[in-house]
Amino acid sequence: MLWSFVQSQVLGMKWLSDAVSLALSSMGLDVNSAAVGSVHFFIYDTVKISILLCVLIFCVSYIQTFFPPERSKRIMGHFRGLKANVIGALLGAVTPFCSCSSIPIFMGFTSAGLPLGMTFSFLISSPMINPGSLVLLMSIFGTKIAVAYVVLGLTLAVLGGTFIESLHMEKYIEDFVYSRNGVIDSDIEFLSFNRKQRIAYSDREVIATFRVVLPYILAGVGIGAVIHNYVPEKFITAILGSNNPFGVIIATLVGIPVYADIFGTIPIAEALLAKGAMLGTVMSFMMAVTDLSLPSMIMLRRVIKPRLLSVFILVCAAGIIITGYVFNFMGV
Repeated sequence: MLWSFVQSQVLGMKWLSDAVSLALSSMGLDVNSAAVGSVHFFIYDTVKISILLCVLIFCVSYIQTFFPPERSKRIMGHFRGLKANVIGALLGAVTPFCSCSSIPIFMGFTSAGLPLGMTFSFLISSPMINPGSLVLLMSIFGTKIAVAYVVLGLTLAVLGGTFIESLHMEKYIEDFVYSRNGVIDSDIEFLSFNRKQRIAYSDREVIATFRVVLPYILAGVGIGAVIHNYVPEKFITAILGSNNPFGVIIATLVGIPVYADIFGTIPIAEALLAKGAMLGTVMSFMMAVTDLSLPSMIMLRRVIKPRLLSVFILVCAAGIIITGYVFNFMGV
C-alpha cells in the first residue's frame, strides 16, 4: 500500500494531474476533448518531469562531488575483462550524461589506458540509463517496466563492450586521443569541497542541466501530447503493434536520426505505448534515440575511425533490435 502511494502520488504525481484537470474544468473547458486533453497532457507531464528532474539532478550532482571523473578513472583501472565491462556499464548508468557529453569522458578513460571494452560499455550505458530516467520511467510506466529497461540497457552495454573488445580495435582510436595523457576535461577537485560548496555546486548543476534539457522536454511532451490525443490508435497499432513483424526495426531506424535527451524521449514513448505500440518496440525507439542519434555519431567520429564507428553502430543497433523482439515475444 505504501509503495502504491509512492508510485501514484509521489512519482506519478496523480495529485498534479487532478489539479490540472480541475483548473481546466474551472475555466469552462471540456477535459475530455482532444484539444484540452493535449493541453492537460502537456502541462502535467512538463511540470512533473521538471520537478522530478531538478530534484534528481541535485541529488546525483551532490553524490557526484565525491566521485569526480579522475577518481572514477582510478577505480576503474583496477578491473579487467568482463568484470571491467560490468563496472563501466554501471558507472555509465549512474552518471547524468547525454550521448554528446559522455564522449569527452570516454576520451579521458581511453587516453588513460582503460580497456576498450570498459570504455565502450560506459559509452553505451551512459546516455541510455541514469537515475533520473529510472525514476521517470517508474513514474510513468511502473516499476516492472522501469527495471526491465535498466536491465536491458546494462546487458546491452556489457555485451556490446565485450564484443568490441574481442575485436582488438584499439588502433582505430584517433591518435590525438592517446596524446591527451589521460586528462579528463570535466575533472574537478570535488573532494576538497565542504558541505556548503557541494550544495552550491549541485544548485549550479540543476540550473545548467535543466536549461540544456528543457527544450527536449518541451519538444518530447509536445509530440507526446499530439500522439496521445490526435493520432489514431489504429495507425500506431498498425505500424508498431503486434501485427507488424518489422515494428522493432522501424522504431529503431526512426529513432536514430532523432536527437533528444532520454527525458524528452520518455513522454513520446508514453504516448506510443498508450496507443497500442508494443513495449519492446517502444524500448527500441528510446534506446536508438539516446544511443545512436546522428549528432552524437558525428561527434564520436572525431574520436574513433570509420571502421570502429561502423562496428559500434552495428553492435548497438543489432542489440537494440534483438532485445526489442525478445521483450515483445516475452510480453513483458
